[in-house]
Amino acid sequence: MIICLCGLLGGALMWAAGLHNNPSFFGTPRWLGLIALFVISAAELLRRTAPLIGLGMGTAALAMDVVSGGLAATMLMYTDLIYASVIYSGPVAARRLPRICGLVTALATVVPLAVFRDPLALLAGAFVALLTLTPAWTGAVVRDHREEAAAARLEAERIALLAELDRREAVVSERARMARELHDMVANHLSAIAIHSTAALSLKDPAATDEALGVIRENSVRGLAEMRRLIGLLRDPEDVREPAATSTLDALDTLLEQARANARPGGQDIVLADRRPDGAAPLPAPVELAAYRVVQESLTNALKHAAPGRVDVTLAHRPDGPLEVSVISPYADRSGPRAPGSGTGLIGMRERVTLLGGTLDAGPVTGPEGTVWRVLAALPLGDESAQRLS
Repeated sequence: MIICLCGLLGGALMWAAGLHNNPSFFGTPRWLGLIALFVISAAELLRRTAPLIGLGMGTAALAMDVVSGGLAATMLMYTDLIYASVIYSGPVAARRLPRICGLVTALATVVPLAVFRDPLALLAGAFVALLTLTPAWTGAVVRDHREEAAAARLEAERIALLAELDRREAVVSERARMARELHDMVANHLSAIAIHSTAALSLKDPAATDEALGVIRENSVRGLAEMRRLIGLLRDPEDVREPAATSTLDALDTLLEQARANARPGGQDIVLADRRPDGAAPLPAPVELAAYRVVQESLTNALKHAAPGRVDVTLAHRPDGPLEVSVISPYADRSGPRAPGSGTGLIGMRERVTLLGGTLDAGPVTGPEGTVWRVLAALPLGDESAQRLS
């Protein structure tokens, strides 16, 4: 609207003052230039909504203006119509308009030179280039920059969306990992507390009750310490203190001693058989942690659910094969309601083993000595699998 009004007002003042670019051709009256000015001003109103229609109207108006004497305002508005057509028209027209303008400029340069054979005829080509080719090229450059900016914005939005999805996935994964760690650290202590508190309530022997209360107190203190350590890490993510040592298979003896102490009187006898070859290379840290947690959770389940008898914990590692962790306990088919949260330990073990690319089987197995509950985990030691939990 502003371009239309300014061009119309400026062109009308030029026409009234007689400021024409050239004499009229073929006796064309001067007032025809005024009509052309009104037409091209109206075409300016279509520069965004229908740029090609506006360009067609402007071309016809420019022809009338040239033969009637020519106004600078009309020519300036025509250059704007070409620029707007390249910017706001469809992609096909935007590509073709600069080529058409280049062809028109070439014809305006070659034809007058061939007809008049005068170097001054080259000025016609220069004038047509300023009138058509220059705004077309300018519009093409601006359109390319706008399209590149739009593509960059879309790419930035896509990257931001992917980053948000990755963040959410990382949060979910971290929450699952924290749930596994919390369960593995605290469930063993709480199971021992539940077992011995039941024994303390059922036994009438003061000595046995005192022993059960001692085990309850020890497991309560250990469970609270583990909980405080984990909550401290969650509350202070910038804590620069040295983290607690990661559980390894070297600590299995301590774990088994603790399980034996937590067992109910006349309960399970826990035996470790380490069949790994001497001098073997150290295990990757994620594999060793997963193996430790499998043994820990299996012993916790054995203390809660297994029948009295022997519990065999076996570690085996064949050359170029996975680390095999086996925990076999007497099977007790107990009917009745299950405790809340039952089965969570098996889910956590399976998640740990699956993240390393291994397999885990857990369930009753019938053998020569009857039915036993067997947990068998195979943990691959390849670099790719070993780094999945790191």
